[in-house]
Amino acid sequence: MKRREFMKSAAVFVSGAAVSVSALELLDPREVLAKNPDLRWGFLVDTHKCVGCGMCVKACKIENDVPLEANVTRTWVERYVMTKQGEVFKDSPDGAQHGYTTKRIDQNHSGMKDVADEDITQAFFVPKLCNHCELAACVQVCPVGATYSTADGVVLVDRKWCIGCGYCIMGCPYGVRFFHPVVHTADKCTLCYHRISKGGNTACAQACPFGARKLANLRDPNDPVAKIILTQRVGVLRPEYGTKPQCYYIGLNEEVR
Repeated sequence: MKRREFMKSAAVFVSGAAVSVSALELLDPREVLAKNPDLRWGFLVDTHKCVGCGMCVKACKIENDVPLEANVTRTWVERYVMTKQGEVFKDSPDGAQHGYTTKRIDQNHSGMKDVADEDITQAFFVPKLCNHCELAACVQVCPVGATYSTADGVVLVDRKWCIGCGYCIMGCPYGVRFFHPVVHTADKCTLCYHRISKGGNTACAQACPFGARKLANLRDPNDPVAKIILTQRVGVLRPEYGTKPQCYYIGLNEEVR
Protein backbone atom coordinates (compact mmCIF):
# COMPACT_ATOMS: atom_id res chain seq x y z
CA MET A 1 0.00 0.00 0.00
CA LYS A 2 1.39 3.41 -0.92
CA ARG A 3 1.80 6.09 1.71
CA ARG A 4 -0.93 8.28 0.22
CA GLU A 5 -3.38 5.38 0.12
CA PHE A 6 -2.56 4.49 3.70
CA MET A 7 -3.08 8.06 4.85
CA LYS A 8 -6.53 8.10 3.25
CA SER A 9 -7.65 4.86 4.80
CA ALA A 10 -5.96 4.86 8.22
CA ALA A 11 -7.73 6.29 11.24
CA VAL A 12 -6.28 6.51 14.72
CA PHE A 13 -8.00 8.17 17.65
CA VAL A 14 -5.21 10.42 18.86
CA SER A 15 -6.76 13.06 21.07
CA GLY A 16 -8.04 10.42 23.46
CA ALA A 17 -5.19 7.96 23.11
CA ALA A 18 -6.14 4.90 25.12
CA VAL A 19 -4.38 4.61 28.46
CA SER A 20 -5.00 1.71 30.79
CA VAL A 21 -6.33 2.22 34.30
CA SER A 22 -2.94 1.23 35.71
CA ALA A 23 -1.39 4.09 33.76
CA LEU A 24 -3.27 6.55 35.93
CA GLU A 25 -1.24 5.54 38.97
CA LEU A 26 1.59 7.96 39.65
CA LEU A 27 5.06 6.54 39.14
CA ASP A 28 7.17 5.71 42.16
CA PRO A 29 10.84 5.42 41.08
CA ARG A 30 11.43 2.87 43.85
CA GLU A 31 8.80 0.65 42.28
CA VAL A 32 10.67 0.76 38.98
CA LEU A 33 13.91 -0.15 40.70
CA ALA A 34 12.35 -3.03 42.62
CA LYS A 35 10.70 -4.61 39.59
CA ASN A 36 13.57 -4.21 37.13
CA PRO A 37 17.06 -5.04 38.40
CA ASP A 38 19.03 -4.51 35.19
CA LEU A 39 19.04 -1.29 33.13
CA ARG A 40 16.47 1.46 32.75
CA TRP A 41 17.58 4.85 31.49
CA GLY A 42 16.25 7.97 33.13
CA PHE A 43 17.15 11.63 33.13
CA LEU A 44 17.46 14.26 35.84
CA VAL A 45 17.11 18.02 35.35
CA ASP A 46 18.05 20.39 38.17
CA THR A 47 16.29 23.68 37.49
CA HIS A 48 18.26 25.33 40.30
CA LYS A 49 21.45 24.88 38.27
CA CYS A 50 20.19 25.88 34.82
CA VAL A 51 21.21 29.41 33.75
CA GLY A 52 19.64 29.34 30.30
CA CYS A 53 22.94 29.49 28.44
CA GLY A 54 21.63 27.29 25.61
CA MET A 55 24.81 25.26 25.25
CA CYS A 56 22.81 22.04 25.68
CA VAL A 57 20.44 22.97 22.86
CA LYS A 58 23.22 23.79 20.43
CA ALA A 59 25.18 20.65 21.34
CA CYS A 60 22.08 18.53 20.77
CA LYS A 61 21.41 20.01 17.34
CA ILE A 62 24.99 19.51 16.22
CA GLU A 63 25.18 15.95 17.56
CA ASN A 64 21.88 14.86 16.03
CA ASP A 65 22.02 16.68 12.69
CA VAL A 66 19.15 19.08 13.31
CA PRO A 67 19.96 22.29 11.37
CA LEU A 68 20.85 25.17 13.68
CA GLU A 69 18.69 27.53 11.63
CA ALA A 70 15.61 25.26 11.81
CA ASN A 71 12.82 26.36 14.13
CA VAL A 72 12.68 22.91 15.74
CA THR A 73 14.89 21.22 18.28
CA ARG A 74 15.07 17.99 20.26
CA THR A 75 15.60 19.84 23.51
CA TRP A 76 15.00 23.41 24.52
CA VAL A 77 15.07 25.71 27.54
CA GLU A 78 12.11 27.77 28.73
CA ARG A 79 12.33 30.92 30.85
CA TYR A 80 9.60 31.60 33.40
CA VAL A 81 9.02 34.99 34.98
CA MET A 82 6.39 35.48 37.71
CA THR A 83 5.17 38.81 38.98
CA LYS A 84 3.63 40.20 42.17
CA GLN A 85 0.35 40.49 40.27
CA GLY A 86 0.25 36.72 39.78
CA GLU A 87 1.17 36.85 36.10
CA VAL A 88 3.32 34.12 34.57
CA PHE A 89 5.34 34.85 31.45
CA LYS A 90 7.21 32.21 29.47
CA ASP A 91 9.46 32.32 26.45
CA SER A 92 12.00 30.21 24.58
CA PRO A 93 13.30 32.13 21.55
CA ASP A 94 14.89 29.73 19.04
CA GLY A 95 14.67 27.06 21.72
CA ALA A 96 17.17 29.18 23.68
CA GLN A 97 20.02 27.81 21.58
CA HIS A 98 21.63 31.26 21.73
CA GLY A 99 20.86 31.69 25.41
CA TYR A 100 19.05 34.64 26.94
CA THR A 101 20.75 37.94 26.26
CA THR A 102 17.95 40.31 27.29
CA LYS A 103 15.48 40.68 30.15
CA ARG A 104 12.70 41.35 27.64
CA ILE A 105 10.34 38.40 27.28
CA ASP A 106 9.56 37.21 23.76
CA GLN A 107 5.77 36.89 23.45
CA ASN A 108 5.87 35.90 19.77
CA HIS A 109 3.14 37.75 17.85
CA SER A 110 2.49 40.02 20.84
CA GLY A 111 6.03 41.34 20.69
CA MET A 112 8.53 41.79 23.50
CA LYS A 113 7.34 42.15 27.09
CA ASP A 114 9.13 44.34 29.63
CA VAL A 115 8.75 43.41 33.29
CA ALA A 116 10.30 45.68 35.89
CA ASP A 117 12.75 44.00 38.26
CA GLU A 118 10.82 45.17 41.30
CA ASP A 119 7.66 43.44 40.02
CA ILE A 120 9.32 40.02 39.66
CA THR A 121 8.83 37.52 42.46
CA GLN A 122 10.52 34.56 40.80
CA ALA A 123 12.38 33.78 37.59
CA PHE A 124 13.98 30.51 36.50
CA PHE A 125 14.86 28.29 33.54
CA VAL A 126 13.46 24.86 32.73
CA PRO A 127 15.15 22.55 30.19
CA LYS A 128 12.76 20.23 28.38
CA LEU A 129 13.19 17.10 26.29
CA CYS A 130 11.42 13.83 25.52
CA ASN A 131 10.33 12.20 28.79
CA HIS A 132 10.83 8.63 27.48
CA CYS A 133 7.61 7.59 29.14
CA GLU A 134 7.06 4.09 30.44
CA LEU A 135 3.59 4.18 28.88
CA ALA A 136 4.34 6.44 25.94
CA ALA A 137 1.28 7.77 24.10
CA CYS A 138 3.34 8.18 20.92
CA VAL A 139 4.10 4.45 20.88
CA GLN A 140 0.43 3.61 21.35
CA VAL A 141 -0.81 5.74 18.45
CA CYS A 142 1.85 4.95 15.83
CA PRO A 143 0.00 2.87 13.20
CA VAL A 144 3.09 1.22 11.72
CA GLY A 145 5.31 0.60 14.76
CA ALA A 146 7.89 3.18 13.72
CA THR A 147 7.86 4.61 17.23
CA TYR A 148 8.86 2.05 19.83
CA SER A 149 10.41 1.61 23.27
CA THR A 150 13.71 -0.19 23.70
CA ALA A 151 14.22 -2.83 26.38
CA ASP A 152 16.17 -0.30 28.44
CA GLY A 153 13.42 2.31 28.28
CA VAL A 154 14.33 4.75 25.51
CA VAL A 155 11.62 5.77 23.05
CA LEU A 156 12.96 5.85 19.49
CA VAL A 157 11.75 6.42 15.93
CA ASP A 158 12.68 4.10 13.09
CA ARG A 159 12.97 6.42 10.10
CA LYS A 160 12.74 3.53 7.66
CA TRP A 161 9.24 2.72 8.93
CA CYS A 162 7.92 6.22 9.65
CA ILE A 163 5.30 7.28 7.08
CA GLY A 164 5.07 10.86 8.27
CA CYS A 165 1.44 10.64 9.39
CA GLY A 166 2.04 12.87 12.40
CA TYR A 167 -0.09 10.85 14.83
CA CYS A 168 2.78 10.60 17.30
CA ILE A 169 3.31 14.34 17.17
CA MET A 170 -0.36 14.95 17.96
CA GLY A 171 -0.45 12.19 20.56
CA CYS A 172 2.49 13.41 22.65
CA PRO A 173 1.13 15.45 25.59
CA TYR A 174 4.50 17.15 26.07
CA GLY A 175 4.96 18.65 22.62
CA VAL A 176 8.44 17.22 22.18
CA ARG A 177 8.01 15.77 18.67
CA PHE A 178 8.37 17.43 15.29
CA PHE A 179 8.98 16.66 11.64
CA HIS A 180 12.66 16.69 10.82
CA PRO A 181 13.18 19.49 8.27
CA VAL A 182 15.62 17.45 6.17
CA VAL A 183 14.55 13.79 6.31
CA HIS A 184 10.82 14.62 6.78
CA THR A 185 10.08 11.92 9.34
CA ALA A 186 9.01 12.25 12.97
CA ASP A 187 11.88 13.26 15.22
CA LYS A 188 12.59 13.84 18.90
CA CYS A 189 15.16 13.38 21.65
CA THR A 190 16.63 9.87 21.73
CA LEU A 191 18.77 10.43 24.85
CA CYS A 192 21.62 10.15 22.35
CA TYR A 193 20.99 6.41 22.28
CA HIS A 194 23.83 5.93 19.82
CA ARG A 195 26.15 7.25 22.53
CA ILE A 196 24.73 5.93 25.81
CA SER A 197 24.34 2.39 24.44
CA LYS A 198 28.11 2.40 24.01
CA GLY A 199 28.86 3.77 27.47
CA GLY A 200 28.85 7.46 26.58
CA ASN A 201 26.84 10.43 27.81
CA THR A 202 24.16 12.50 26.13
CA ALA A 203 25.42 15.51 24.18
CA CYS A 204 23.29 17.92 26.21
CA ALA A 205 24.46 16.62 29.59
CA GLN A 206 28.07 16.64 28.43
CA ALA A 207 27.77 20.22 27.19
CA CYS A 208 26.08 21.63 30.32
CA PRO A 209 28.74 23.55 32.26
CA PHE A 210 26.73 23.57 35.48
CA GLY A 211 25.58 19.96 35.78
CA ALA A 212 21.89 20.79 35.34
CA ARG A 213 21.27 17.73 33.16
CA LYS A 214 22.30 14.20 34.10
CA LEU A 215 21.75 10.70 32.76
CA ALA A 216 20.78 7.94 35.19
CA ASN A 217 20.41 4.18 35.30
CA LEU A 218 17.32 3.87 37.47
CA ARG A 219 17.98 0.18 38.09
CA ASP A 220 21.45 0.68 39.53
CA PRO A 221 21.23 1.41 43.27
CA ASN A 222 24.80 2.68 43.18
CA ASP A 223 24.21 5.19 40.38
CA PRO A 224 24.68 8.62 42.03
CA VAL A 225 22.03 10.26 39.84
CA ALA A 226 19.55 7.44 40.46
CA LYS A 227 20.14 7.89 44.19
CA ILE A 228 19.05 11.52 43.89
CA ILE A 229 15.90 10.54 41.99
CA LEU A 230 15.06 7.83 44.50
CA THR A 231 15.76 9.77 47.69
CA GLN A 232 15.11 13.44 47.02
CA ARG A 233 11.98 15.40 46.16
CA VAL A 234 11.67 15.23 42.38
CA GLY A 235 8.76 15.87 40.05
CA VAL A 236 7.69 15.02 36.54
CA LEU A 237 5.82 17.03 33.94
CA ARG A 238 2.07 16.49 33.63
CA PRO A 239 1.76 13.39 35.81
CA GLU A 240 -2.02 13.51 35.36
CA TYR A 241 -1.64 12.01 31.88
CA GLY A 242 -0.50 8.71 33.37
CA THR A 243 2.34 8.18 30.87
CA LYS A 244 4.89 7.70 33.68
CA PRO A 245 7.64 10.05 32.47
CA GLN A 246 11.23 9.04 33.12
CA CYS A 247 12.63 12.56 33.02
CA TYR A 248 12.70 13.89 36.59
CA TYR A 249 13.02 17.48 37.80
CA ILE A 250 14.46 19.08 40.90
CA GLY A 251 12.79 22.37 41.78
CA LEU A 252 9.86 21.94 39.42
CA ASN A 253 7.39 24.79 39.88
CA GLU A 254 3.65 24.08 39.57
CA GLU A 255 3.35 26.75 36.84
CA VAL A 256 5.56 24.64 34.57
CA ARG A 257 3.52 22.45 32.25
